[in-house]
Amino acid sequence: MHAWQAVAEGDPKDVFQLVEVPAPLCGPGQVRLMVESCGLNYPDLLMVQGKYQVHPTIPFTPGSEICGRVVDGDGANVGERVLAMPPRPNGGLAEEVVVPHQMVRSIPQSISSDDAACLQVTYPTAHIALHHRGGLRTGESVLVHAGAGGVGSAAIQLARANGCRVFATAGGPEKTAVCRALGVHVAIDYNNEDFVEVVLTETHGKGIDIVVDPVGGDVFERSRRCVASEGRIMVVGFTSGVIAQMSTNHPLLKNYAVVGVNLGHLQRANPELMNTVHADLMQLYEAGLIRPLIRSVVDFAEARSALVALSERRTVGKTVVRVSGLVATSPSGHAT
Repeated sequence: MHAWQAVAEGDPKDVFQLVEVPAPLCGPGQVRLMVESCGLNYPDLLMVQGKYQVHPTIPFTPGSEICGRVVDGDGANVGERVLAMPPRPNGGLAEEVVVPHQMVRSIPQSISSDDAACLQVTYPTAHIALHHRGGLRTGESVLVHAGAGGVGSAAIQLARANGCRVFATAGGPEKTAVCRALGVHVAIDYNNEDFVEVVLTETHGKGIDIVVDPVGGDVFERSRRCVASEGRIMVVGFTSGVIAQMSTNHPLLKNYAVVGVNLGHLQRANPELMNTVHADLMQLYEAGLIRPLIRSVVDFAEARSALVALSERRTVGKTVVRVSGLVATSPSGHAT
C-alpha cells in the first residue's frame, strides 16, 4: 500500500515522501481501516519539522484524525464508516491504518467523510477547552486566537452554540471576514489592531472570561493583560513556535487561571470523557450548530503540497486529504 512518510525531520519539501509499505496487520484489540479522508493539523507539520514536543521514530506517517471504513478487527462491523485517531508512528496519511478498538467511534451516515475527518482533533480540543477544562457558562465572553484556523473556528462555533459573546483574532481582512461569517461579535485583525485595547474597550474594562490560545508566545503574554478577574486562559498550543514563560504572581494578583488542554493525554486517561464529548459533537453537527471550516480538499498525491501550504500559513480553516483511490508514483517513490 502507499503511505506518506517523513524520512527525516525538516522541511516537508525535502523530507516528506510517498512510499510503498506493507499493509498493516490487525492484532488483538485492534481494528483495520481503509482511510477515506484525513484531516491535517498543525502538529502534523510540527512533527515533520522536528519542532513538536513529541518526536516520533523516523520514518513516520503523520495524520491524527481520519474517517475510514472498517476492513476487519475484533468486534468490528465490516464496512462501517467511523472516525479514528491513528497512533504514531503510523498515522492517517496512508491507504490503510490499524488503530486500537477504543480509538474508533461511530458516526451518523449523514456526515460526509471530509467533515468527519475534521471532528476528531480540533473540535474535541475546543470542546474540552471550553467546557471540561474552562467551565464555560452561558453568556460569558470568549476570546479565540487564530479564529480562522482549525481549533479557532471550532471554538468560535462551540462558544456561539453556548450563547456566548465571541471575540476572535486573525491576520488580514480575508481571515477576519471568515471569523465574522462564523458568527463572531468582534473580529480583530492583529496585523492592524491591538486586541488588548479592543477587548478592554468592548468589555468596558472588565476583560474576557475565557481565552482560547493555540498560538502561545507573545499572544499568551498579551492575553494576560485583557483576561478578566476569575477568567481562564486555555493553553491549547504553540503555533507561534514560542512557549511563553510566566511569573506566577500575576495570576495570583489578578485572580485568573492558566489551564492546559492536552487532548492526547485525555484520550488515554479519560476515554469516557472522550465518548461524552464525541456524542455531544455529533448532536451539535446534526443540529447544524457546528460545521468544519474546510477550505482546501486535496488528493492523496498532493499531501506534501498541503503540508507546505500549512507551513507557509497560506491555509484557512482545515485542509482535508482524500486518501481513497489509486495513486500514481514515479520511480523515485514520489507522487506524480
